[in-house]
Amino acid sequence: MTALNALFLLAGVLLFISVLASTVSARLGLPLLLLFLVVGMLAGEDGPGGIRFDDFSMATLVGHLALAVILLDGGLRTRISSFRVALWPAAVLATWGVVGTALLLGLFATWLLDVDWRLGMLLAAIVGSTDAAAVFALLRNSGVRLNERVKATLEIESGANDPMAILLVTALVEMLLMPEQASAGRFALMLVSQLVIGGMLGLVGGLVLARLLVKLKLAEGLYALLIVSGGLMIFAACNLIDGSGFLAVYIAGLVVGNRRCHATEHVLRVMDGLAWLAQAGMFLVLGLLVTPSQLLTHGPQALLMAVFLMLVARPLAVLTGLLPFRYRPRELAYISWVGLRGAVPIVLAIVPVMMGIPDSRLLFDVAFAVVLVSLLVQGATVPIAARWLKVEVPARDEPFDRREVWVGDKASLDLLEYRVAAGSRAEGVHPDDIAAAHGELSVRCVSLVRRGRLQALQRDTRLQAGDAVWFAAADAYAEPLASTFNAGASNELSANARFFGEFVVDPDCPAVDLAQAYGFEIEAGEASLALRDLMLHRLGRRVVVGDRVRIGSFLLTVRDMDDAGRVTRIGLKCPDLSEPD
Repeated sequence: MTALNALFLLAGVLLFISVLASTVSARLGLPLLLLFLVVGMLAGEDGPGGIRFDDFSMATLVGHLALAVILLDGGLRTRISSFRVALWPAAVLATWGVVGTALLLGLFATWLLDVDWRLGMLLAAIVGSTDAAAVFALLRNSGVRLNERVKATLEIESGANDPMAILLVTALVEMLLMPEQASAGRFALMLVSQLVIGGMLGLVGGLVLARLLVKLKLAEGLYALLIVSGGLMIFAACNLIDGSGFLAVYIAGLVVGNRRCHATEHVLRVMDGLAWLAQAGMFLVLGLLVTPSQLLTHGPQALLMAVFLMLVARPLAVLTGLLPFRYRPRELAYISWVGLRGAVPIVLAIVPVMMGIPDSRLLFDVAFAVVLVSLLVQGATVPIAARWLKVEVPARDEPFDRREVWVGDKASLDLLEYRVAAGSRAEGVHPDDIAAAHGELSVRCVSLVRRGRLQALQRDTRLQAGDAVWFAAADAYAEPLASTFNAGASNELSANARFFGEFVVDPDCPAVDLAQAYGFEIEAGEASLALRDLMLHRLGRRVVVGDRVRIGSFLLTVRDMDDAGRVTRIGLKCPDLSEPD
C-alpha cells in the first residue's frame, strides 16, 4: 500500500505542477503540451526528480488509451459542415501527405545518419504524420479564428492520417525483421482493411451510441461515461479485427457530436476535462520515458531533420497534394507550417524498440527531439503565422456565456449571457427594449444580475456597466446582441467592419445591379449572376467565411454562411479601405 500511495502521490504532484505551470506557458506563448513533456523530463532520471522509468509497454498502453480519448473528443467537436469544405483535400493529405513527407524525409535521414535506407525510411515514417492531440489543442486554444477551409483541412487530416502512418511503420518494421514476408499486395490489403473496417465500424458504432444517448435516461454524469466506454469499445474491437481503431473512434465521435440531443452538452463538458487529463497524462509519461542526455547526443542530427521536415518535406507534400484544390498560396503555406508533431510519432517510435530493431533507440531519441522542436517552433507560432499569412478571420462578437436547455428530446432553448460594457449601446437601456430591437417575438430577457445579485425587472430598470443579462434567443441573434453590449461599437469601425467591409449586401443581389449602383464595369458573362454565384464562379471552389473577390474597385467578402454551406451575407468594402487579397 505504501508503494501504491507513493505512486498516486507522484501522479498527483506531476499533474498538479503541470496545471499550475500552464499560466506560465500562456504568458510565454508556449504550447501547454510542450510544458507537460518538459515536466515529465524534469521528473525523469536526468532531472531533479530522478525517477527512472523505462517501461515502454506501459508507455504504449497509456499512449493508445489517451489518443483514443483525444480523438473521440476531437470528433465530438468537429462539425459535419467541415467535411463539405475539406474532406477530399484532407483525405489527400492523410494519405499522400504522409507518404510524400516520409519519402523525402527518409532519403534525407538515410544520408544524414548514414544508416540502412529501410531504417532511414522507418524514422521518416514515424514522424511523417501530424498529431491530432497537438493540432486539436493548439488550434482550439490559440485564440485565433482560422478560416474554415484551413481549420477543417488541418483537423480532419490529423484525425485521419494515423492509418497511413501505422501502415508505413508496420511495413518497414517487417522489411527489417522479415523481408521475405513483405510484399506490396500485403501492405495494400492492410491499408484497405484499416480504412474500410475503421470507417464502417466507426460509423455504425457512432450511430448506435447516438441512438442510446437519445433513448436512455441517465444521471447527467453517466452520459459522458457511456460515450467514453462506447468509444473505447469501438477502438479496441476495431484493432482486434485489423481495422484502424484511431479512425474508428474519431468517426464515432463525429457521428455522436453531430446528432445533438439533450445529453450532448453534458457529454462535451465532461469530455473536455477527460481530453485534457489524457493529454497531460500521456505527455507526462512520454516525458518520463526519454533521457535528455541521450537526446543531446543526437541533437544536431535531430535539429537538421526537423528543419528539413518543416521547410522542405512537409511543404512539398502539401503543395503537390493540394495543388488541384485551388488553395491560395497563403493557405498552403499555413497548412504546411502547422504540420504539428506530437504524441503519435513518439508512440510509433516505441514500436521498433519493443520489436528489437537494431538502432531503435536512435530512432526513438531523434523522433522525440523532432517532436520537441515542432512543438517549440511551430506550436508557439500558430497565432503569429496565422496573422502574418492572413488566414484568420475576425473573432465573432460572442456572448459572455451560453447554456443550452433542452425542453424535449428534439427541442432546445439557448440562454445567452452578456456583460454590459461601459460606453456600449446597452448602457442606460431597458433589457426589454434591446430584446424588442432584435426580435420582439424571438428574443426575451430572462434575468438581470447586478453586483452578484438577481434583480427584478421594473419598468424603470436601466442597464449599468458591469450588469450581467441573460436572454433566451436563437443562435442567430447571438452576434447582433453581442455587438450591442460591446464598448466602442457606435463610434468606430469594429474589427469585423474593417475586415468584411462597412456594408452588408444581399448575396441574391444581381451583380449587374451592384455594378450600376457603384459605377464600375463587370464582365458580360457575369452580369446575370447573383453575387453569391459570382463569387463561386471566380473562386472555383467551395467558399468559406473570409473568402474575397474583387469586383471593380470594391472588395466582396463572405461574411456569414448557413449550416448547409450557403452564403447568407456578403460584406462590401469600399475602395479607400480595400487591401490586396
